[in-house]
Amino acid sequence: MDRSQKADSVATLNAVFNEVGVVVVTRNLGMTVAQSTALRGKIRDAGATYKVAKNRLAKLAIADTDYVGIGDFLTGPTAIATSVDPVAAAKAVVDFAKTTDKIEIVGGAMGSLVLNADGIKALASMPSLDELRAKLIGLVQAPATKIAQLSTAPAAKLARVFAAYAEKDAA
Repeated sequence: MDRSQKADSVATLNAVFNEVGVVVVTRNLGMTVAQSTALRGKIRDAGATYKVAKNRLAKLAIADTDYVGIGDFLTGPTAIATSVDPVAAAKAVVDFAKTTDKIEIVGGAMGSLVLNADGIKALASMPSLDELRAKLIGLVQAPATKIAQLSTAPAAKLARVFAAYAEKDAA
């Protein structure tokens, strides 16, 4: 890698760090190509990205961002998972880590808040933005549904009373 490629890599990583909501640092412990491909697919499906970057270049890229605190995690064979959704990358990595011992969650950050491995696992247990939006929509729609049910309930009761009188007169 020559100087211009390194500068491009640092600039690209810096742009990524300025856009994302969470960064998860993992340590790869001899993953096979199939495992790495499966991990990348799972992370991509979650709307996140996974990149193996040189630690020195990643440290240069985080210098002017909120993620400067993760510099201590960037030692050894590491990779970085990022996502705009604060939960997506953490959830995908933690779910994959449950299936194999070839990946270790080192830590990460959510903005300027640095998280250790337990913090990333706790973050992964939270609902994603899409799940929260669905719950919010459900809560907003629930009162309207209940009002509609209450407004039709008296009519249904009257219909049952009339049906009971009709059956009584018919018998």
